[in-house]
Amino acid sequence: MEGEGEEQTSIWNKETVPKVMKIVSTRLAQRDLISLLLLSPWIHRTLISYPSLWLSIDLREMNNAGDRLIAALSLPRYQHVKQISLEFAQDIDDDHLEVIKSKCLGSLQDLESLNLNGCQKISDKGIEAITSCCLKLKVFSIYWNVRCVKMTDSGLQQVFVKCSFLQSLNLYALSSFTDEAYKKISVLSHLKFLDLCGAQNLSDDGLSCIAKCKKLVSLNLTWCVRVTDVGVIAIAESCTSLEFLSLFGIVGVTDKCLEALSKLCANTMTTLDVNGCIGIKRRSRDDLLKLFPYLRCFKVHS
Repeated sequence: MEGEGEEQTSIWNKETVPKVMKIVSTRLAQRDLISLLLLSPWIHRTLISYPSLWLSIDLREMNNAGDRLIAALSLPRYQHVKQISLEFAQDIDDDHLEVIKSKCLGSLQDLESLNLNGCQKISDKGIEAITSCCLKLKVFSIYWNVRCVKMTDSGLQQVFVKCSFLQSLNLYALSSFTDEAYKKISVLSHLKFLDLCGAQNLSDDGLSCIAKCKKLVSLNLTWCVRVTDVGVIAIAESCTSLEFLSLFGIVGVTDKCLEALSKLCANTMTTLDVNGCIGIKRRSRDDLLKLFPYLRCFKVHS
């Protein structure tokens, strides 16, 4: 009986556990998967054998994130990671990103999405290091780095030049960049989503450079207070597939820019926020629907 019990246990470990893990693991958060690795050698071996489970690293809001990221990227299972999130993570700075560049370069060759939101200690130095490793990057987000005064126009240009396959770029609440930063943005020929909310130094000159990204479908210009009709019309004339546009709080735009947008984007625009645009006189829901018949959302910001 004892031998039979041992045989059943062996079958359970070798056959049943892998089958159950294959079903359950796809529904678990990554942090839960890592905890499961510690339960038994059988579970560990089973989970490691599924490469699709280890395509992301989630360190959101975690302490010692820099050291944790280096340790993770040193593990074989993360050799083809596609997504890294460090949103509001603590204890990560330029030095960590430089170590990753020198020691973990191979693990980042397939990276497609990088989230550095709220990582306040990262500057041009760190941005240069990490972007030089991620030539296939499609999604990059670094919003709300309000204390990151060392991130300059030059640092942003490094992102453009080295990550030319970007499709989504989120720079929400980064107000320090000037028009100079956007002179090279035209190399992002695949860019579809751009969030520049709060870019207080962006003027029509910078927006005219952004207009060269002709595949844009979503553009957030909320509180870009230096923008006028000239810049918005440049966007309308080049980015004719726009579906989402926020001009919230921009007092320098008028009905003239809406007329231009209507002529070229009326059939695609589904979200348009012109609340707070006191220069636009015809901004009621009915007025906007006459210009953009497919509008479904009239307010992005509250």
